[in-house]
Amino acid sequence: MNRTLKRCILATVDTAFIILSSLFAYVFLIPYIAFPTRALALGTGLLIIVYISLALPTRLFDKINRYTSVKETITHAIVVTMTYALSTIITTIIYGGFSYRVLFLGYIVSVTLITGSRVLWRIYVEHHERLNKKNDTDPERTLIIGGGAGGSLFIKHIKHNPEIKLVGILDDDHNKKRTILFGIPVLGNTNDMETVIKEHNIEQITIAIPSLSSEKLEELVDKANKLDIKINQMPSVEDIVAGKYEINTFKEIDVTDLLGREEVKLDMEKIATQLSGQTILISGAGGSIGSEIARQVIRFSPKRLLLLGHGEYSIYLVEKELKNMKTNGVEIIPVIADIQDRNRIFSIMEEYKPDRVYHAAAHKHVPLMEANPHEAVKNNVYGTKNMAEAAKAADVKSFVMVSTDKAVNPPNVMGATKRIAEMIVTGLNEKGKTNFVAVRFGNVLNSRGSVIPLFKEQIQNGGPITLTDFRMTRYFMTIPEASRLVLQAGSLAKGGEIFVLDMGEPVKIVDLAKKMVKLSGFTENEIKIVESGIRPGEKLFEELLANGESVSEQVYEKIFIGKVNNTPIKEVIHFVKELEKVTDAKLKVELINFANKH
Repeated sequence: MNRTLKRCILATVDTAFIILSSLFAYVFLIPYIAFPTRALALGTGLLIIVYISLALPTRLFDKINRYTSVKETITHAIVVTMTYALSTIITTIIYGGFSYRVLFLGYIVSVTLITGSRVLWRIYVEHHERLNKKNDTDPERTLIIGGGAGGSLFIKHIKHNPEIKLVGILDDDHNKKRTILFGIPVLGNTNDMETVIKEHNIEQITIAIPSLSSEKLEELVDKANKLDIKINQMPSVEDIVAGKYEINTFKEIDVTDLLGREEVKLDMEKIATQLSGQTILISGAGGSIGSEIARQVIRFSPKRLLLLGHGEYSIYLVEKELKNMKTNGVEIIPVIADIQDRNRIFSIMEEYKPDRVYHAAAHKHVPLMEANPHEAVKNNVYGTKNMAEAAKAADVKSFVMVSTDKAVNPPNVMGATKRIAEMIVTGLNEKGKTNFVAVRFGNVLNSRGSVIPLFKEQIQNGGPITLTDFRMTRYFMTIPEASRLVLQAGSLAKGGEIFVLDMGEPVKIVDLAKKMVKLSGFTENEIKIVESGIRPGEKLFEELLANGESVSEQVYEKIFIGKVNNTPIKEVIHFVKELEKVTDAKLKVELINFANKH
């Protein structure tokens, strides 16, 4: 049934309710008052005309009645009230008098029928859906932890899910004990978890506290594991906005939730002035960081968003995802190109004239680049040089390169090529209209090639989890946070800086593995964690600043400017050109030596 037909049906039903209300009032009161039928007909006709006139601009017939809420019910009641109030005024003017008792009784019946029909329809639809969705298994008995604002919103939407049965709520606010929230009783606090689970045969725990600390979350996970109870959480606001989850669904607790990273607040106005109405180009847009930058950028309503990448399928997926978001008319342009193809990159920059470029394309896998140094040079060095010089030729306003902590004192090919790429980008800032900057940060959780997907696969296969060295530590940041900070750093750029993101405290990889085992519901006896030996080019400890570098100032929360001695661009370009003549045997040594000397 299309929307137009539904509108007509609703208008017809409401009109019938008004007629029935008038007839009821007339029949009920006729023994007590003299009231001509002609006046009844004219009055009812006037009521219908006024009601339709008010219902159309308020879009009363456009509301989806299966989701009728208190707000919609109040809106219907207000429209009916205004209808009878205006009709009373008009009939008084026309007739000089009218039976207010008939109008009042008709109003009471109308508001009851019209608003009540919507509520009854929602109840019927929900009951019908529950019957249709019922399967052979009983609904999962669920305990909610958290009865605050987040929990209330979640419970309101999840309580009608026929696959679960909300048994009760635990909340550490003692004032909420023995209260009832949306028909669900508060049974105690989190200290009562074990007792409540046993008394009420709980099968699943859902955490509905968005602000819960990572320490408390891990404590609850430990309790659930000991009791052999499945535990999950409500989706975050960010996941709901991004369309990854609906509010009435469950989200698995991820290792990122246990790392305790505080989300940074952005200067939205400053970023908006940089992005709104602009043409933005993102290289490596199909990758973990590039695609997330695209998701963040599109919320600021740029004029055009260019998604540049070499892999057609990854670009297709990102384009498809972004087009399903509310893009406010943003033109999304997928561009399949290899940053090593200099002529193609210059042609793209000249054709689209982007205002801002975020360069996230790079080869990042350390052992693979150790085995393929020339490929690392072609992509990370020559590719960055092509992108930066093309941006300068096209008078791009700002060029932000995504760098890595592996560029600091690099002992490997990948880190050395990224350090040289930093030199090229910051060196090109000497002249011209383009502000060139680099943003340096550590490992990104759940990115492609990171340890987390590998550990997940190893756990699914029954173990063991392989670590290169139990002493190894890394800085970690979530993909959304890293991408947001890249945008913020770009908005602060004056040109020539290397921004260093505050990654917090380094995390031992072995501790990360232990948390993942715990989240999977296993013990370390069931999933072993073993050492496999450090791979070629790996460091035990990563750094964000090299020897002799220091942080000059914090320019924003979690963003610092590193005091980096920039090598003259002529010297860098000369070295890059000479690399073409270097043999495979000497290439690694030449790269690492140059990167560490400069």
